[in-house]
Amino acid sequence: MWKNHPKGLVVLFFTEMWERFGFYTMLAILALYMDEHFSIPKEISGNIYGAFVAFVYFTPMFGGLLADRWLGYGRSIVAGAFLMAAGYLALGMDSLTAFYAALVLIVIGNGLFKPNISTLLGNLYGDHNPLKDSGFQIFYMGINVGAFFAPLAASYFRTNFGWGWAFACAGVGMLISAAIFLFFRKHVREVVGSKKDGGVSEVRISRRQERNRIISLIVIFAIVVLFWMAFFQNGFTLTFWARDCTDTALNPELFQMANPFFVVVFTPLLVMLWGRLRARRREPATTGKILIGMGLTALSFLVMMAAGLSGGDAGRVSMAWLIMGYAIITLGELCLSPIGLSLVSNMSPPRLRGLMMGGWFASFAVGSYLSGFLGSYWERMPHSSFFAIMVITSLVAVALLALVKKRVDSAMTAAPEPVAESGRPPASA
Repeated sequence: MWKNHPKGLVVLFFTEMWERFGFYTMLAILALYMDEHFSIPKEISGNIYGAFVAFVYFTPMFGGLLADRWLGYGRSIVAGAFLMAAGYLALGMDSLTAFYAALVLIVIGNGLFKPNISTLLGNLYGDHNPLKDSGFQIFYMGINVGAFFAPLAASYFRTNFGWGWAFACAGVGMLISAAIFLFFRKHVREVVGSKKDGGVSEVRISRRQERNRIISLIVIFAIVVLFWMAFFQNGFTLTFWARDCTDTALNPELFQMANPFFVVVFTPLLVMLWGRLRARRREPATTGKILIGMGLTALSFLVMMAAGLSGGDAGRVSMAWLIMGYAIITLGELCLSPIGLSLVSNMSPPRLRGLMMGGWFASFAVGSYLSGFLGSYWERMPHSSFFAIMVITSLVAVALLALVKKRVDSAMTAAPEPVAESGRPPASA
């Protein structure tokens, strides 16, 4: 699986793995912490949760721009890691003031960390490297190795030692992430600077092509908002479903292990599948994979709608429904999220790569806020009706992407136009 990939992939894999361990340890119990410890009503905690995750993924636009223009990717990653570690430790101080201050630290730290580690990975491969999709999928598996163990750690420390120790565990994970990056950064040294250190190979494109690519990316960002709106129900309504509607004695946060578990299981299989299809010249285009991902998302929530109609609306049902839903949406996620990172890396104008990667995460922001907003209606309608909304919005995304797919593919694959020193096509072009 690692064959022919740059050594820097291993460094970024483990850096991101520990960072995500910290983040998802915190996120696994955040809704429960507000509900059980601070007794915040769900209509309020839903909006807090949605706004927090929205800002977590909105600030990468600014973090990417700062790295492009000033800090560079390496310094941004290190600064973000330490800010997030401080935020996780502050969450356990048992004070609402400290709680809100901690959320701000995490938001700022993630804004610096998240877009720039993904940009670094893309720069290691250069432009239009056929291994880039696979590289991002392997990297994404690292995210989910950390995310798999996070709910287990959160549940263990919360149950046996209290909330503060669970959040401290998240902080330690973040510090390990920073240490790995600092000790082994020599393997990514050639791409840790600012935008002028663009990567292994960089193709200059005209201003007109830049504009077409940016417009195409913005359209993709707008469409995948609907995926993230559905996906981020994981940390909110699906956690309450696990607690209140699933026939099990397990702690509800443990069900959040299902998604990363399936990511780790399915990733090698998908990498192998895409590789075989590539060898036969039948691999779907990047946009085609995203289209498949949205269709699988609709199917996942169709399963959950059936679970509600089968008894979950008024009582408890087998946990097999929830596990099945997680399995299907994970396949959809793997067709969309790491592939989307690769798409942004390939299509972004080199001078705006960090900013556009931040734009990808801004789509997470809008989607996650909408997930919390819709989550505030969880107790105001039958659960099957709530899940039906997710089915409909996911199918809308499928239809919209099908309409723009040809234009996006054309913008991504168009041959570079001749570029004059001014950065514009020559007059004869």
